Amino acid sequence: MAPLRSLLLAVLLAVPAGALTCYGDSGKPVDWFVVYKLPGKSRSGDATGSGLRYKYLDADSGGWRDGVAPINSSAGAVGRSLLPLYRSNASQLAFLLYNDQPPLPNKLPGTASRGHTKGVLLLDQEGGFWLIHSVPGFPPPASSAGYSWPPSARVYGQTLLCVSFPLSQFLMIGKQLTYTYPLVYDHNLQGDFAQKFPDLEEVVEGHHVQRGPWNNSVTLTSRAGVTFQSFAKFRNFGDDLYSGWLATALDSNLQVQFWHKSAGILPSNCSGGHDVLDVTQIGFPGPAAPTFSSTNDHSKWCVAPKGPWTCVGDMNRNLGEKQRGGGILCAQLPALWKAFQPLVKAWEPCKDP
Repeated sequence: MAPLRSLLLAVLLAVPAGALTCYGDSGKPVDWFVVYKLPGKSRSGDATGSGLRYKYLDADSGGWRDGVAPINSSAGAVGRSLLPLYRSNASQLAFLLYNDQPPLPNKLPGTASRGHTKGVLLLDQEGGFWLIHSVPGFPPPASSAGYSWPPSARVYGQTLLCVSFPLSQFLMIGKQLTYTYPLVYDHNLQGDFAQKFPDLEEVVEGHHVQRGPWNNSVTLTSRAGVTFQSFAKFRNFGDDLYSGWLATALDSNLQVQFWHKSAGILPSNCSGGHDVLDVTQIGFPGPAAPTFSSTNDHSKWCVAPKGPWTCVGDMNRNLGEKQRGGGILCAQLPALWKAFQPLVKAWEPCKDP
C-alpha cells in the first residue's frame, strides 16, 4: 500500500489549491478532455473484467490513449480534476453535483420528474469546469472521504466530458440547467456566488423554466477560446432530443450512441430532413482494440457521419426521455470528430415506412 499512498500524495501536491480547471491524464491543466470508460466485458478491451479501464482524449493527445490509471484512481484525469471537491477548503468554492440517480444513500423525492441529466459544476472567483457524464451514483458528495468510483458503474461503458470555462460562462450554463431541471444532491453556492449566478440558485432550490419555448441553445467559449454549443430541453418540449431538434439545429445526419437496455427504445428515424441512426456496435482502432455492443455501453454521444459535429451528453433515445429534461454539448473540433466517428462500427438502419 505504501507505493499507492505515495502516488496519491504526489497527486495532491501536483494540483495547486484553487486551480479549478480540467486536469488531463498528463497531470497538467487542459482546456477539455473526454474519458471513455470501457465496459467490463468489452472484447479485447478489459481482459481482467475489472470495468475500470478507460480511453483518454484531449486536444493534444493525438487520438485515443489508454488511461494512465484505473478510473477509480485520483491519478487519472477525472479523479485529479475532482480532487478540489474533497479538500478541506471546498466550502470556499462553489459547486453543484447533480444526477438523476444520485449516490446512495441520497434518496431524494421526485426523481422521475427531474431531467435525465448528470454532471458537476466546480468554480471559484476566476472560473472552473463543467463535467458532463453518464455515470449513475457519481461523484461522491463533497463530505465523502475522497474521490471514488461507484462499483455499480463498472459493468457498462460510460462517457465523461470536462470543459474548462471562465467565470462569465457559468451565467449561461446556469440558464441551461433551468431547462434540463437536474436533481442536485450536493451543492455549495453562497455569498457572491449566489448573487452572481441567480439561475444556479434557482436550480439548487429545485426551480425550472416556467414558460416556452421549452428548449434553448447557447454558445459557450472555453478558457482557451474553443467554441461549444449547448443544447438543453425541458420536459414540456415533449420530443426526442436528437430527431426532434438536434439534427435540424446542426443541419446534419447523426449517429447516436446510447444505452439500449432502457424501456421504449426509439428506432432509427429517417422521416425528417436528416437521418438519426441508432449506433449498435462500437469499436476502438488498433489491433486487439476493444469492441462492444450498445447493450453494454451506457455512454451517450453522437457524431455527424461526414463531420464536423461531435456531441457528448446524458440522454438516451427512448419514449420516457421524450418527456424529460436533458441536454448535450457539441463542438466542431477536428480532434474530437476524428476520434469519435471511427468508433461507429454498426447502426440500425431505418425501416421502410
